[in-house]
Amino acid sequence: MENVPSLLAIREARKLLDRYFPVTRTVSAPSLSTSGATVHLKLEAELPTSSFKPRGALYALATNLARRPIQEVTASSTGNHGAAVAFAAKTLGIPATIFLPTNPNPVKRKKIAEFGARIVETGAPDLAAAFQNALTYSNRPGIYFLNDATDPDVPVGAATIGLEIAEQIPEVTTVYVPIGDTALIRGVAAALKQLIPAVKVIGVQAERAPSYYLSWKEGRAIPTETCDTCADGLATRTPELDNVRIIRQLVDEIVLVSEDQMLQSIAHLYKQEGVLAEPAGAAATAAFLANPPKQGRVVLLVTGANIPEEIKQRAGIGEFPLDASPHSSNC
Repeated sequence: MENVPSLLAIREARKLLDRYFPVTRTVSAPSLSTSGATVHLKLEAELPTSSFKPRGALYALATNLARRPIQEVTASSTGNHGAAVAFAAKTLGIPATIFLPTNPNPVKRKKIAEFGARIVETGAPDLAAAFQNALTYSNRPGIYFLNDATDPDVPVGAATIGLEIAEQIPEVTTVYVPIGDTALIRGVAAALKQLIPAVKVIGVQAERAPSYYLSWKEGRAIPTETCDTCADGLATRTPELDNVRIIRQLVDEIVLVSEDQMLQSIAHLYKQEGVLAEPAGAAATAAFLANPPKQGRVVLLVTGANIPEEIKQRAGIGEFPLDASPHSSNC
């Protein structure tokens, strides 16, 4: 497989990340399992910033600091990547500036601020203008623009999820992975396909942000005019052609989920499994519920729990206490 992380690189990333946070749990999900399919949840909200993103951000920043002097790290983000870069920067002692779209997720914005990063809100509600402003700002010596979509080191950190799944559920047959900018699925699929070649990797996008779904089907980069979805972690409208080529090598299927399906899955995970998930974090569960495999061992990635109050209300979970539920310590 071309342009994908090697197992050696992924295992080295795991050693580095082990210094900063533990392996996340993969737990059974009785409410989702059937007589033929046993379902597990990979709980990435257990990481600092309550999302999977610190894996890629911390690995990439640490690796690049070893290569050259860095005076400042920058990122453009809808929220979770920005919080992860802010966390990585604080952990490694580097100033950070995070470029966000206007009206970002308030929970994610607050986390970025808590980690001490400077925040610049710019452009439209989607990420395109924030990316361009971050790129312009970063075009100076000593600044490292840690771009989630194109940085070659980010998927190596994300791939440690696949390594953990293979260790925790070695009989896994199907893994559902949300797709935003593809760094997550490129990493997870690279690890899994090298360790368990027969595993089926299913990507999940929002119906209202389908750029990589369309691009994967056609084999070319197909941008969309908008990406107006409640799942801000999936709100990508300008795919990278190199990423399209890689996911066509690695990903067996990509499916779309609706806004209602994600909201219903947030409620299901919260009420039935005691797991808090933001819309992107519940997307894998939404895809599974829409068309569950009839048999096998299934892992659904729960990628983040940074859910604003407005989405909680829309999902109908505001009145339910999480601490009475089976996996409540996850969040």
